[in-house]
Amino acid sequence: MDRQASPSPMAHAESTKPYTPHDVFEETSKTALVGLGSGFFLAAIQNALSRRNVGAMSVFTRGAPIIGICAAGPSAYAFFSRTTMNLREKEDAWAAAFGGFMCGGILGLPSRKMPVVLGLGALVSSVQATLYFVGGRIDSFKKEDDEFERKEILRRTTRVPIEQTIAEVGEGRGIRPPGYEERRRERIKEKYGFEINPVKATVEGSS
Repeated sequence: MDRQASPSPMAHAESTKPYTPHDVFEETSKTALVGLGSGFFLAAIQNALSRRNVGAMSVFTRGAPIIGICAAGPSAYAFFSRTTMNLREKEDAWAAAFGGFMCGGILGLPSRKMPVVLGLGALVSSVQATLYFVGGRIDSFKKEDDEFERKEILRRTTRVPIEQTIAEVGEGRGIRPPGYEERRRERIKEKYGFEINPVKATVEGSS
């Protein structure tokens, strides 16, 4: 009868890791605030570079479409990606791709052309899915990133025999396996040439 290979500690830890639901409204509102700030910054730059005397309030009048798009696009990504994760109870690149498609579609709405909307949606979707797959960075993959976490998981899920620990660390310094005192007396006798008699823990009373 063939024996099946037992799953690795990393695979067991990943399969048993519970899913933590996202607070969709909180994350969406935070993303919207960041988008509003970015849109206001872009509108202020556009207003400053204008060749006509447009006034300070034109940041809000002329820049309203930019501010709105910058807030709506990231908010759509946060809302749809987190909602998909909560519904599927799984964080993966598919949820990021769906949120990216909705974000790109909103960014393409000012053109009023469906090919532009679908094209931007597909572009942002592929970019977000790729970034999520590689862990949000372009120089290494997510699973190869956190070596400390991997070692901590192995330490918690793997028990090392006491014999191996003693062989690696050595006796003494609080580690006293069975027969430690006898071996210690023998080492002292070999090194210094005198014998240490163990002290009796009990005192026998006279009869």
